[in-house]
Amino acid sequence: MHLRADCAALALGGLIGITSPAAAAPIGELRVCADPNNLPFSNSAEAGFENRLASMVADALGRSLSHTWWAQRRGFIRNTLKAEKCDVVMGLPSGYDLAETTKPYYRSTYVFVSRQDAHLDLSSLLDPRLHRLAIGVHLVGDDGNNPPPAQALGELGIVDNVRGYSIYGDYRKADPPARLIEAVEHGEIDVAAAWGPLAGYFAGLSGVPLTVTPIQDGERFAPQQFQFAISMGVRKGDHALRDQLNVFIDEHRSEIAALLRSYGVPLIDAPVTASGGHE
Repeated sequence: MHLRADCAALALGGLIGITSPAAAAPIGELRVCADPNNLPFSNSAEAGFENRLASMVADALGRSLSHTWWAQRRGFIRNTLKAEKCDVVMGLPSGYDLAETTKPYYRSTYVFVSRQDAHLDLSSLLDPRLHRLAIGVHLVGDDGNNPPPAQALGELGIVDNVRGYSIYGDYRKADPPARLIEAVEHGEIDVAAAWGPLAGYFAGLSGVPLTVTPIQDGERFAPQQFQFAISMGVRKGDHALRDQLNVFIDEHRSEIAALLRSYGVPLIDAPVTASGGHE
């Protein structure tokens, strides 16, 4: 989700696709579909945490690793996984209906990002200061599929002081979604509401100290979700690869968590259900 940050769970939530024929994967190869320009998730230099995770998986399975690069936006799954140009996507919302997803390997949340020297310490969408602060949010498009913070702020009537930053942005520049966090750094806006993995990573690269705080009251805006479990995805029906990936996830949870933390990803526990179990 990733999301492009829901960005994924988010832009990915609107993808549609059809199947097209392609050659089967060579034996012993793990073929991964990824965006070549979307840190902290992936890029063509293989510097993202999903790139590093793919390398870990390939090593564990004793396979060589190859990538199919495609911009992660509308048509991504249709043109990659469904077209059989690759066999796995490293980050999809758990239960994503266009793919067969593994068990989650992390869970994260939307966050507020502000400059430390502003001392805002925001954590609630109901904070009255949001009516006067300059707020930045990611926008996916005009089809009603914008990320949860944008929709929640609209429900609260907080509109005039909200500035939208396209999740797709100018693809000629590195990592287009980063412009939202850079706007906080440069003082163009007071606070950003963004998907945690993207926010945490670029806040860590900022030239001025930024504060990253999980949004605490997203459940008030149900059915909007602010927390997402993220899985790997394979083609529907590819149970063999899904099961291999599930074993990898179970056996390497501590290494995966350490990798994610090294990229500044805010990790949260799965909420406890009424039965006492976890989602």
